[in-house]
This record gives sequence, C-alpha cells and structure tokens, in this order.
Amino acid sequence: MPPRQRIAVTIPAGQSVSDTIKRVKWAEANGYEDGWMSDTGSPDSLTLMAGLAAHAPTLRLGIAIVPVYSRTPAVLAATANTLGQLMPGRVVLGLGASSQTMMDQWNGVPLQKPLTRVRETAIMVRSMLAGEKSNFDLSTLYSKGYTQPALEHEVPIYLAALRPKMIEMATEVGDGVIFNLWPRKALPKMIEHLHIGAERAGKDPAEVEVVNRHLVLVTDDKDAAIDAFRGRMAPYYATPVYNNFLSWAGYEDVAATIREGWAERDRAKTTGALSYELANDIAIIGTADECHERIRWAGETGIHTHIIAPLPASPEDVRRTFEAFTPENFPR
Repeated sequence: MPPRQRIAVTIPAGQSVSDTIKRVKWAEANGYEDGWMSDTGSPDSLTLMAGLAAHAPTLRLGIAIVPVYSRTPAVLAATANTLGQLMPGRVVLGLGASSQTMMDQWNGVPLQKPLTRVRETAIMVRSMLAGEKSNFDLSTLYSKGYTQPALEHEVPIYLAALRPKMIEMATEVGDGVIFNLWPRKALPKMIEHLHIGAERAGKDPAEVEVVNRHLVLVTDDKDAAIDAFRGRMAPYYATPVYNNFLSWAGYEDVAATIREGWAERDRAKTTGALSYELANDIAIIGTADECHERIRWAGETGIHTHIIAPLPASPEDVRRTFEAFTPENFPR
C-alpha cells in the first residue's frame, strides 16, 4: 500500500532540551504525526530521541540523518535496539553520508566512498537488528562476532540521497528515502531515479516512503525572508556534496560561482550567486496559502512525509508556520 501523506514537526527546538519537549508536546496535541530530527551536534539526536519517548507517546520519531562515519554499525544497531524498545513501531533510523564540513572538519573523519559506506552500513545494521551474528569483511567496514537480540517491532532504515546513484542505491537497499534542499525542478528527476532503484530491487516504487525536510516560513515579508535564506544557505551550497547536487540539478553556473566565491572568501559573490528566484524554488516562503500549495505540489510529485522546518525567524513567524500545517489548517 502506498505511504500516506504525513506532516512532521522538526526537532530539536534549538539547544534547549526543555524547549524541544515543549515542541513535541505541542505538536502531538495539535495533530502532528511525526517528529524528525537531524544529527548535527548538540543536542545529540539519538540521546534526545530516547529522552522524548515518554513525552511524545504517539508521535513517530525519525532521524534525518545520522552520519554513517561518526558511529559504527554495531553502535547504531545497539542504539536502534534501545529506541525500538522504548517506542515500539514508532522509530525510523535515517542514515546518510552527511557533508565534508561535518565529517572532515568537525569530526576529523574523512568522507570517503560515501555511496559504498552508506550501503554497507545499512546492510550491516539491518543484519544486526535482525539478531544475526556479524560476519562482515566489506570494502569500508569490518565486524565479526557481534550479536544482539532481535526486536519484536522492526526499526526501518531510511537512507538519505541527492543524486542518481545514491538515490537508486538508497531505494534499493533502504526501507525509505530521505531528500533535502532540492530546487523545484530537480524533484521530478530525483523521483525518476527512485523508480529505477525500486524496480532494480523488485519493489513497487509507489510503496517506497519518501521523507523530505522542507525549509518553510509563513510570513508577511517574503522578500526579507528570502534574502535571509540566501545569506544563510548560499555557503551551504559551497560544500562539495551540495555544490555537486546543484550542478546536477541544472544550475552549473550558479554552483561554479558559489564555489569560486567561497574559495575567494567573497561572501557577497557567494550569496549573490543564489538568486531570489532560485532561493524561492528551494525554500517555501510566503503566505500560508502559498506554502500549502508548494507542499501539496511536493506531495503530488512524490514526497510522502513533509518535515516542516521553519527558517530562523521571529517566534511569531515560527509559531504561524507550525500552526499552518496542523490538520485543522492543512487537511490531508
């Protein structure tokens, strides 16, 4: 059966765990079905998920994503086992390669062979979660003799992907796929490669859940919000992972200029390369009706679970953004 449309609240709510607890309680009380978090530093996402279990008794909680370089498969499997016991049937483990900034610079771990590393990690973690004793000597990973009890309720593994080979592999090996930060015209192409991967694995493409983190802001000052997005996100597209993705999506000149501006430490050049029009195609900014229309289009094009991640803004606009996607205001 094809996955249904779901709306998710993004977490954490900043550095404060208490603020995040308040957010998930509000989300659950107001009809949200999911809470999805990233793993970018403090607060640690997997620890936080365990801490939220008692505060969000009905939300499905997912990670989008845990980098496969910062935790070993055995550690990931042990953590997923614990989370699966705390929240049976309500946990999704999202894995991905992350970026050079987070891995090479923050953690001092080289981001090498990302497609292979993600694939091998997913294979190993799934085997360990099933209670099988490890016996792996793969090209990027090794494990012998590790075992843990199998869970009664499966913890699905979703894989993050941007470009064709990773999307096809993620669909083939994962239980679901996670997208992020695509320009609007790229999404249909991304879904095409999801179909290729699904068919290669003998899966029905319509049954593969696609999760996406949407950067959203319901605001009366669209121009100011888009300018703020450009300043904040243009450097993000200077990282090799997202710069290459932008080129593949059809913005080769933009990607090249961002790359050059970043190398020259010319912030004006870097930000200027991300035009108003392109920023408006990546972020979802405007009135509630405008934002609803974009989310509906994404759903019709292939996204199932929509993570509503408000852009940095006033507390009032963040509140308006979350409220715009409650079932009362955004029927599904």
